[in-house]
Amino acid sequence: MSYASSAALQGAIYTALQGDAGVAAHLAGAIYDAAPVGAVPELYAVVGDEEARSARDASGFVLRYTLTISVLAEAAGFSAAKAAAGAICAALEGADLALSSGTLIDLTFQRAKAQRHTDGTQRRIDLRFLARVDHSE
Repeated sequence: MSYASSAALQGAIYTALQGDAGVAAHLAGAIYDAAPVGAVPELYAVVGDEEARSARDASGFVLRYTLTISVLAEAAGFSAAKAAAGAICAALEGADLALSSGTLIDLTFQRAKAQRHTDGTQRRIDLRFLARVDHSE
């Protein structure tokens, strides 16, 4: 069992989001693995927090990743952020991503939380996904 698939999974998700036309229509490539510094786009996504747990199932040695992708918007309403979040879900739900370490069994949407930033100027939607990666090879 290895945590090595974490970087492989993050890279595959990033590549899938960058290459998806629906996501590009909303985010225009503004997808990061850390919040941007300096001039921040009005709408962007961050492939962020994750938690990995070892699990065994019928296929063998499996790591279960719970990961969060956040959509952040400077707009007054949630409309643009929700449209971008929907495009991300459409791009990733059930995606067949090739990993450099391990084999993706499935990637499913679990939940979302939309909230206003405490100062009221920013909107944030956290999308939570569950990925299962097989390491029995």
